[in-house]
Amino acid sequence: MSNPTKCVLLACGSFNPVTNMHLRMFEIARDALHRTQKFSVVKGIISPVSDGYGKKDLLPASHRCEMLKLALKSSNWINMDTWECEQSKWTETAKVLKYHQSKVDRESNMRSKPAPTKKRRKDLRNVQINSNDNDYDDMSVDDHNAINAALKKDSVSVRLLCGADLLESFGTPGLWADKDIEEIVGKYGLVCITREGSDPRKFIYESDVLSKYQENIIIVTEWIFNDISSTKIRRALRRGESVKYLLQDVVIDYIRANHLYGVEDNTAFDRGCFNITKWKTNEYVLLSEPKDWLCSVVTVPYVTALFTPAVKLNIFRVITFCLCEYLCVLSVF
Repeated sequence: MSNPTKCVLLACGSFNPVTNMHLRMFEIARDALHRTQKFSVVKGIISPVSDGYGKKDLLPASHRCEMLKLALKSSNWINMDTWECEQSKWTETAKVLKYHQSKVDRESNMRSKPAPTKKRRKDLRNVQINSNDNDYDDMSVDDHNAINAALKKDSVSVRLLCGADLLESFGTPGLWADKDIEEIVGKYGLVCITREGSDPRKFIYESDVLSKYQENIIIVTEWIFNDISSTKIRRALRRGESVKYLLQDVVIDYIRANHLYGVEDNTAFDRGCFNITKWKTNEYVLLSEPKDWLCSVVTVPYVTALFTPAVKLNIFRVITFCLCEYLCVLSVF
């Protein structure tokens, strides 16, 4: 059996914020590629998009990168690269892939620069070369080809890691340039993680370009389904809902500390309302003292009401207005 092809998995996106599913995609893809025994994943790279992308609700790259750094502390093979987000304008995915492939090639060439060792000479068809030889330039073409073939074994390919939604977006008119699609799929290749409700194989069949390079598209089915998205996370944060176990704890702490995604409007969570006890009436009432005496939480099954000082002020205004209206009615009679 031939040696597995070394590859790097590259994920591009806004990561606004980075979720546990973003990280899980790398683990799922690596396991699937290793099972084929055709690939050996040597590294994972996350490339956050630049501020020039102009997407709605997109946080500055400084915040997104900081959250990525915190989230990736627990990984020993996934790294963040800031080249894309440091660009003043949005960079096409094909160009990002080209940059990383060039960078990987340079690193690979630097490791391959020294003359072949005794172990590698077997791959050079017994061409006797060492660091003290001066006759390298006088070798035959066959000898050069043997060396290039051996060095090629050390080459590393970069593949784009994505979800089925990105693959299907190739069919959206005007969203992708045809030459970019052909370069991404044909030159680099895709590792696509499927989601519930999507049929990437059907979409590949219906696309001429994708069908042409379907051998370069690896479909990975995620059987442990978890439909976490940054959009849903941001919505939950704005509403003051818990996102624990959806994001890394260090990312949640960073969001709260910097009041991101509207968390500054939900300060009760930071003030520590806790210890809810169930009464016989099947209602939940906060019994222990919260850090802020103005914070009151009353939870009925399926319904949670959060009363912050701002909400209490509005309630007071409404009650005052109704009382005044009531007095006016009484005065008429």
